[in-house]
Parts: sequence; structure tokens; C-alpha cells
Amino acid sequence: MDEALLRNLTPSVLGVLVRRGADFAAAEDAVQEALVEALRVWPADRPRDAKGWLVTVAWRKFLDATRADTARRRREDLVDEERSPGPAPTVDDTLQLYFLCGHPSLTPSSAVALTLRAVGGLTTRQIARAYLVPEATMAQRISRAKRTVSHVRLDRPGDVATVLRVLYLVFNEGYSGDVDLASEAIRLTRQLAAVIDHPEVAGLLALMLLHHARRAARTAPDGSLVPLAEQERGRWDTESIAEGVTILQAALARDRLGEFQAQAAIAALHADAPTAEETDWVQIVEWYDELVRLTDSPVVRLNRAVAVGEADGPRAGLAALAALDASLPRHTAVAAYLHERDGDLAKAARLYAEAAHKAPDLAERDHLTRQAARLNARRPR
Repeated sequence: MDEALLRNLTPSVLGVLVRRGADFAAAEDAVQEALVEALRVWPADRPRDAKGWLVTVAWRKFLDATRADTARRRREDLVDEERSPGPAPTVDDTLQLYFLCGHPSLTPSSAVALTLRAVGGLTTRQIARAYLVPEATMAQRISRAKRTVSHVRLDRPGDVATVLRVLYLVFNEGYSGDVDLASEAIRLTRQLAAVIDHPEVAGLLALMLLHHARRAARTAPDGSLVPLAEQERGRWDTESIAEGVTILQAALARDRLGEFQAQAAIAALHADAPTAEETDWVQIVEWYDELVRLTDSPVVRLNRAVAVGEADGPRAGLAALAALDASLPRHTAVAAYLHERDGDLAKAARLYAEAAHKAPDLAERDHLTRQAARLNARRPR
């Protein structure tokens, strides 16, 4: 199966549906369903006209969804016309839905993907980006999860670890992505911490508070990104930082270290430094070593390379970076930063420009482009 072909055809198929009168969100869902169908059917019977096949199937999916939505709205109208039986208590069952979507019949990765799509409100593209997989692969995973839970009773909720993973990814998308979900993720994590006495729940809440405390300083008035080292620390929310540190200290005292506590410890060290130059990078590297032990995540190793570059010099950071897969997201941007610190401005400028082309969003692309332009302006003519 040529997933690259499907990715390349997706925008044009989506455009056809929109031109035929479908609204964008409904068209996007229909195209995703068509991609899943293609992944199922094409290995045995690949069509001669791939785009035509996708358009036909996606349009049929759109019509089916539209008819179902019309019928649903009619049922809702009939309910609205009935006399109300009286006031009912307001109950927030969002957290319960998170647990139900993490059903034991699903693999952890499928449970997280389904919850992010069905409850968290993220698009398939956003979820795929968080998992570093192609969009078509994630669409197939979500569709398979939907089919799985459609045949089981949702009376066995998922485990805390799955719910924490979902809340973490929702917060990250709200913190740095297109949809503002960070405050909602914090609210739900507070609810979870109130009913479950677990150090990793506390660690995640502390991590969210410490990151969220810096949010006002992350962007300039024109919307451009402000790197951590250049942020105006007086704009950080000191109350949230104090609360996050207090929660983290209580969690660490229980001596049951998990990845969210380790991440929160790194965020606390950044928050504790009066200036960027006074950051305790040696201790941050030690916490990254703990994170690598806990997760063996390539993204953690990438962030560790930056910390090593700060603690032991840029060449040590480049050596750590050399051991990692160059296709990792933001690998090129990290390489650019470390080469700049090592004095190789020409190579850093070229890498910044290359990283800008790979950036996942406009704000990051603009930031990296400005970095390349800044270095090019400093080079002798």
C-alpha cells in the first residue's frame, strides 16, 4: 500500500467534495473514511483511477453521514418539542468518557487515539502528528478502534495510565497547536487528582501548571514565537509555578518516580532560574537521563541532546544528537541551534532554513525562517 499516494491525493479529493457543496469538516471526515476503506480494499483490488475511486467513496460516505445527521436532528427536534419533565442536575461526565474510551479491549495506543478524536476534539491529522505516524495510518487505527468498541459493553473503564496519556496529549495540542485545549486538560486533571491518589496524576498536574504558567510569554505581540531563553520571565504566572512546585514536591516525596514527575522536575528547574543563564543544566541532564530510563523515547533523547549542549558545550550536544535518527521531528532545528552555538553560522543558517520547510505549523516555520535570516545577515559578504 502506497501511503504516500494516499497522502498526496487527500487534498485534491477534499477539494472536490468541498466544491460539490460539502462543508469542510464533514468533507474531511468523509475523506478519512475513504482512506480507511482504501487501506482495506486496495491491497487485493487496486483501482486504475485512484483519485476517482477515492472521490466516489468519500462522496458516498459524506451523503450517508449527512442523511444520518438530518435524521438525528429531526429526532432532537421532536424531543425539544416535548414538555420538560422538570429540572435535572448538571453533571460533567467528560472524565468518565475518557475512561470509557480507554476500554481494556483496545490497545493503549488505539484507546488514546480514539479518545483524542471522540472526546478531545483533535483532528486525525493532529493525532497523527503527535504519534509521528502518517495520517492515513492514524485514520485506520481510529476506525479500527471504533469498530472494536461498537461490539463490546462499555462497562469496564480503562486504566489511569491511558487516561493520563490522553490528557497529556490534549494539553500539548492546546499548548502549542491549533486548538486551545490546555485549560480543559488542566481542569480534567484536577478532577482526576481529586479522586485518585497517585503520584503520576499529581506529576502530570504539576507539569501542566508549570508549562501553562509560561504561556503568556511564549508569543510576541505580533504572534511570533519567543524561545524560552528569551522570554520575559516577569510575565510568567508565579502562582501557577508555586502550585506546580508544591504538588511536584509532594509527589516526588513518595519515591514512585514516573515520566510525568520527571518532566515536571525539568519544567520546575526552568521556572526556578531567575535568568536563562542561571539555569541548572547539569541537573536537567540528570532528569533527562531518568526520563530516558523510564521511556526510552527518541523525542526525550532529542531534548536531552539540547540539555547536554547547554551543560557540556555544543560539541557534546552534537555528539549526542549524532546517535539519533535524523528524521525525528525538530532534529534539524536542534542541529541548527547547536551548530550556531559552536560558531558554524553558515551551516546553522542552512539547517534553520531546512528546518523551516519541515515545521509543523506556521508560527514555528516563521521563527525558524527568521533565525536563518538573522544568521545570514551576520555572515561576511
